[in-house]
Amino acid sequence: MTVRFVDTNVLLYAISTDPAEALKAASARELLRAADLALSIQVLQEFYVQATRATRDRRLTHEQAASLVEAFARFPVQELTLSVVRAALRASERWGLSYWDGAIIEAARTLGCRTVLSEDLADTQDYGGVTVVNPFAQPDQI
Repeated sequence: MTVRFVDTNVLLYAISTDPAEALKAASARELLRAADLALSIQVLQEFYVQATRATRDRRLTHEQAASLVEAFARFPVQELTLSVVRAALRASERWGLSYWDGAIIEAARTLGCRTVLSEDLADTQDYGGVTVVNPFAQPDQI
C-alpha cells in the first residue's frame, strides 16, 4: 500500500467552519477517511498550535485539539529524531526550503511516503523521490 504524507494544512481545513473554505474542508475530511496516510510529530504540533491560537476564528479548546491530535495518531507518525533533523537541514539547503518544509519532506521520506499532500509546498514538485500533490487543486486525483 502506498502511504501518503499529510501536511498540517489538510488537518486544519478538516476542522474549518469558514464558508469560504467549505469545499476544501469537505475534501480534507474525505481525505482523512483514507487508511493510507501518515504524518509527523511536527504536523501534530503545528495543528495543535494553529487550531488553538487566540487569533483564530472559532478556535478549538485545548481539550478539542488534544482529542483530535489523539485521533490523528491513528495514522503512522514519524517521531522527531536527530537523523530527521539532519536530513531536513540538508533538504533545506539543497532545495531552498525553509527548515520546516524540509522537515516535512524528510519525515515523509523516512516513513517511506512518495507523496506529500500539501497546499503549502509547490504542487507536483519532486524532492528526490518525494512528490508534492496539492489535494485542493484537483481533489479527484488524490
